[in-house]
Amino acid sequence: MDLIKSPASWLKTYVNAAFQGKEPWQIVSITTSSVLLMVWIYDFLDRDESLVNRGKKTAFKLVKYIPQLRAKVDQVLDETRRNFEDDVTKRTSGVPYLVQLPTTAMSREEIFKALSQNLALGEDGWKSGLASGAVYIHNPALQQLVADVFQISSYTNPLHPDLFPGVCKMEAEVVRMVCTLFHGDEQSCGTMTTGGTESIMMACKAYRDYAREARGIRRPEMVLPATAHSGFDKAGLYLNIRLRHVPIDPTTCQVDLQAMRRAINRNTVMLVGSAPNFPYGTIDNIFEIANMGTKYNIPVHVDSCLGGLLTVFMDRAGYPPPVTDFRLQGVTSISADTHKYGFAPKGTSVIMYRAPKYRHHQYTVTTDWVGGVYGSPTVNGSRSGGNIATCWAALLYHGLEGYVSATKDIIYTARFIEKGLRRMKGIYIFGQPATSVIALGSDDFDIYRLADALHKLGWNLNTLQYPPGLHICVTLMHTKPGLAQKFLDDTKDSLTEILKDPAVPVQGRMALYGTAQKLPDRSIVGDITRFFIDSIYYIPPSDAQPQD
Repeated sequence: MDLIKSPASWLKTYVNAAFQGKEPWQIVSITTSSVLLMVWIYDFLDRDESLVNRGKKTAFKLVKYIPQLRAKVDQVLDETRRNFEDDVTKRTSGVPYLVQLPTTAMSREEIFKALSQNLALGEDGWKSGLASGAVYIHNPALQQLVADVFQISSYTNPLHPDLFPGVCKMEAEVVRMVCTLFHGDEQSCGTMTTGGTESIMMACKAYRDYAREARGIRRPEMVLPATAHSGFDKAGLYLNIRLRHVPIDPTTCQVDLQAMRRAINRNTVMLVGSAPNFPYGTIDNIFEIANMGTKYNIPVHVDSCLGGLLTVFMDRAGYPPPVTDFRLQGVTSISADTHKYGFAPKGTSVIMYRAPKYRHHQYTVTTDWVGGVYGSPTVNGSRSGGNIATCWAALLYHGLEGYVSATKDIIYTARFIEKGLRRMKGIYIFGQPATSVIALGSDDFDIYRLADALHKLGWNLNTLQYPPGLHICVTLMHTKPGLAQKFLDDTKDSLTEILKDPAVPVQGRMALYGTAQKLPDRSIVGDITRFFIDSIYYIPPSDAQPQD
């Protein structure tokens, strides 16, 4: 007891001595300032970032208050914004913008003429097959089928199952077919969503609410690899879940299992693994993550949005992947995008659960609204039944044999490209690509120079950071005869030129990527990104548009 009383007595004496002779207003001011300082210090120490990063961020935030520096930053940002807007003006040149409703109704012919003009913008870029990901198939017969299906189902709404029971039936069938592909049993279940990000958000919402009810967790956290999709960051922001990012092994590009184990605590509501991840196309050790989940009684989500509808067919196609699905007891949910390698139109994905108890916590239910009891399975209330019907039709159109055949062609092409790239000097492959993504970097030159060189030849690749890299996501578009070899030839020719003087810095638009990842003040990068998003909605001034 004396051990407690002695320090307390000393502290009391010290505080009384410190405030001796002080006026009441001084005591109040000092106390208030001390409390505010302690709150600031606690907030500073309680963030996810390291102390070094937080220190840098705070320092740069303060430095930006210097007028001269603030003016320079504003000048650079303004130039960047104008560059984005100029790019939009160039990409849409020759096609006028509509800024107000037409006075009279446009005819069908006029509408389709305007539609054709808009869709023709950039059409050569994706129809050529030179784009990484983005468009996963171009099949006129499938397009016609989808158009016909959407025509008769577009105005249906599964929010009203009594009015549109057939649409709800088709959604249930899509979920069941996909669950079966991922080896779900009769208890497995799920819903359709509008895409991978919503599927991820729904899993996070389900586990947050499940942990609150089952374990009383009020400050939820998720543990996930640094390579996990940014949809988890969005979910964390929307749902107030703290993210604990775990580093990856620099050689395998898989999550560091020991670091993941150390990141688990009493507030952990879910573990995440990717099969495969977006940046490198590698598959995390889902077997060990699932075992970890079982050991600590924590749900495990497998993000298979990108390549899930390849991995489920790879065994039959002759390229057996590691087991990453419901065959692993610890896996409690899986997200998979039907609008990628399922070849459905954009706007559909499936979130699957091992058991209904998880899906129940995905739902939003309002019981006391004056408008009546309201329940919704996903983010959206009303949804177009057309998206459900076209996804359903795409699955039936391909069938098991069609998907196995497509998977065989895609994986063969990806392995062909990987093998060719590994023979080239000056570049290296990140980890061991498991499905359709091949990522490459360089220790000899700025890899963004290669991205820029290939862009000038028509290729549209994805750029990576930390470390700098780029990747190609192989789709059915790349399986056209000669296209994979063209990519290898163009890469080899570009490398030959670059390696003549590897020290030359990258120029043009790719220089922005290199500069962005070197900026210690990430708020500036955030501002640049916001300007880029703004440019999507930018309409050039009338004097910069063609006149009718």
